Amino acid sequence: MSVSVGQQEPLGVVDGATLDPPYYFPSYRSTLQRAPSMPLVAARPESAGRTGPVFGEDHVRHEDSDLTRRGAGAPIGERIIVHGRVTDSEGHPVAGQLVELWQANAAGRYAHVVDQHDAPLDPNFTGAGRCLTSSDGSYSFTTVRPGEYPWGNHANAWRPAHLHFSFFGRTFTSRLVTQMYFPGDPLLPLDPMFTSIRDREAAERLIGVFDLDATVESYALGYRFDVVLGPGRGATPIEEEHS
Repeated sequence: MSVSVGQQEPLGVVDGATLDPPYYFPSYRSTLQRAPSMPLVAARPESAGRTGPVFGEDHVRHEDSDLTRRGAGAPIGERIIVHGRVTDSEGHPVAGQLVELWQANAAGRYAHVVDQHDAPLDPNFTGAGRCLTSSDGSYSFTTVRPGEYPWGNHANAWRPAHLHFSFFGRTFTSRLVTQMYFPGDPLLPLDPMFTSIRDREAAERLIGVFDLDATVESYALGYRFDVVLGPGRGATPIEEEHS
């Protein structure tokens, strides 16, 4: 089944399966310019390996996963612990793989020159961390809950609170970039990024689950966010990369 840009189904969809967001989703305004208008070209695996991401000059350290201890003092905001397991579509743990997290601060602003939102920067919060999955595929971050922020997509448009995640499978070509949202957020049904996932069950898998067992008394609330890399009904929806 072939689908052209401008139709309601995403490019490359087969038999109506709509797990991942479509390339072209008019409610998400930037897809009007990003969506490809020509057939996609398969990349050679060896080329993808040569253009893979660079993780930095240093090895991943244990302290890289605690975003609340990266400055001279504690960052402003509600501390949270986000953890989960990374598995493949067969349920096997994906061990020793890089997990990257980046986010806005508690006021809803990224520590990036492009973000000119009229909200304060936090000198004690860079908004980025990383870790490696353990032998059972588990990972954990300590951070602060991000704030919502305006993004200009439509009138009075606000993005729900969210964390950006990058997960690597066994190769660079199996990278998954996605977002974790928070339960009970009233902005979710109004957000074109979230609602572009037409499989409601798949969209629900992007909402972290409050986890009392991971909560540290008098310190931080806990959330669980499990991720499945690979095909199948249990797969985590991804953000499509556009050139």
